[in-house]
Amino acid sequence: MENKVIVRFAPSPTGFFHIGSARTALFNYLFSKKNNGTFILRIEDTDKERSKPEFEQDIIENLEWLNIKYDSLYRQSERIEIYKKYLKKLLDDKKAYYCFCTVEELEAKKQDQISRGLASKYNGKCAKLSPKEIEKKLANEENYIIRFKTPFQKIKFNDMVRGRVEFDTKLIGDFSIARNLDSPLYNFSVVVDDFEMKINHVIRGEDLLPNTPKQILLQKALKFPQPQYAHLPLILGSDKSKLSKRHGAVSVTDYEKEGYLAETLINFLAFLGWNPGTEREIYSLAALVKDFSMEKVQKSGAVFNIKKLDSLNGFYIRQKSVKKLAELCIPYLIESKLIKPVFKSQEKLPNLTGIMGKEIVQKYIVIDTKEEVSLEYLERIVSINQERIKKLPEIIGLSDFFFKKELKYEKNLLKWKGVGDNELKSILNKLEKILSDIKDKDWNRKNLEKVLILEAEQTAKELNKGEDRGDLLWPLRVALTGKKSSASPFEIAEILGKDKTIKRIK
Repeated sequence: MENKVIVRFAPSPTGFFHIGSARTALFNYLFSKKNNGTFILRIEDTDKERSKPEFEQDIIENLEWLNIKYDSLYRQSERIEIYKKYLKKLLDDKKAYYCFCTVEELEAKKQDQISRGLASKYNGKCAKLSPKEIEKKLANEENYIIRFKTPFQKIKFNDMVRGRVEFDTKLIGDFSIARNLDSPLYNFSVVVDDFEMKINHVIRGEDLLPNTPKQILLQKALKFPQPQYAHLPLILGSDKSKLSKRHGAVSVTDYEKEGYLAETLINFLAFLGWNPGTEREIYSLAALVKDFSMEKVQKSGAVFNIKKLDSLNGFYIRQKSVKKLAELCIPYLIESKLIKPVFKSQEKLPNLTGIMGKEIVQKYIVIDTKEEVSLEYLERIVSINQERIKKLPEIIGLSDFFFKKELKYEKNLLKWKGVGDNELKSILNKLEKILSDIKDKDWNRKNLEKVLILEAEQTAKELNKGEDRGDLLWPLRVALTGKKSSASPFEIAEILGKDKTIKRIK
């Protein structure tokens, strides 16, 4: 074994990149970088029926989005000849054998064992076939698999997370390692790849722990060194069961589309099973590399707390520059058909969560009003909502009124506490006059706030409501937005401009 740390993340491209897989990739990355090691991405795509190119692409794109950078990439489908060499070696050394039992026969044996309360394992029937019988069956092209001849012994190893682990191979039986010479199975190909790639630390999910004794047996049979194992705790849903689709989104792409930031997921995933042992909860990827250690990975399952994820995402959104946040929000405004970009050329619109190409588009058309607005205008809208956004798509509900020709109002929503129809009409007329008297050069948030708060206090006195400013300011907010809650009406009025503001009051 080399002293340099070499780890691998080895996903199967049989589905979209799971949040649990992302956590495994992250821990491998952190451990390797902390130790100045090498991080390998190995696509385990020997299952030809279930492996799809789009799933592989999803894995690679999401690792790139999360900024988890690998040092080299391998595909098992390109390494069949290597596996075949080692399969032949095990067959020649009589440590593996051809099994010609049919699926029906194996299932019947399995059910019989279960009915008698025995562990379900292969009984070794084909291990007793003579060389002539094997040669004849192969010549007749009978279907077969290749089984490993499991020796009876205790397998013991020290897991970096779980401590001392022990298995009795009597419970395993002779397990399959290949469908044929050209189709190796998981446990076998993993062992060969880990040896060929000089992997010396295997960091993976706890659900793969039962495979470890089989892999150690194969390592011993092939005289391969044994890597150090670390099995990470499961990620659990709020009900403490294994995280699944019934708990909500489980693929990284889903979280990206829902408006979570990459740095949020990195920070959040790091704490699913690891804790620095301090009160610190905010970590960049670089800071995680510095502080990460396997000694601080816990054994018990890690609960996926969506409220904590949302809160953390809100924090990272608030750290963004307005320019960068606008780049992230604008695609959602486009997808919701509030605006459309004005391209200099006929280039295609990028993916939803991508920014607008290499050059940020400077002009947009408001679809409802046909007005042209600038990037700077959209940045102002994003800016006044930055403190309120927890997920990027929320920008739609927080700002859609800016892009509508007319708003629909609920009459009662316009009324503050205890205000009747005649009073409301009088207040709206008052607002119109106040705003009309403000000069264009003084139309800014600071001056609007100063003027309107004074008028709101005066209105409260006239209605004997003490210091309650709501009679004037509440209908102003609702008239401008049509909503119960929003950014301050002064900020909104400043962006809308004098003409639109007064029109909405009318």
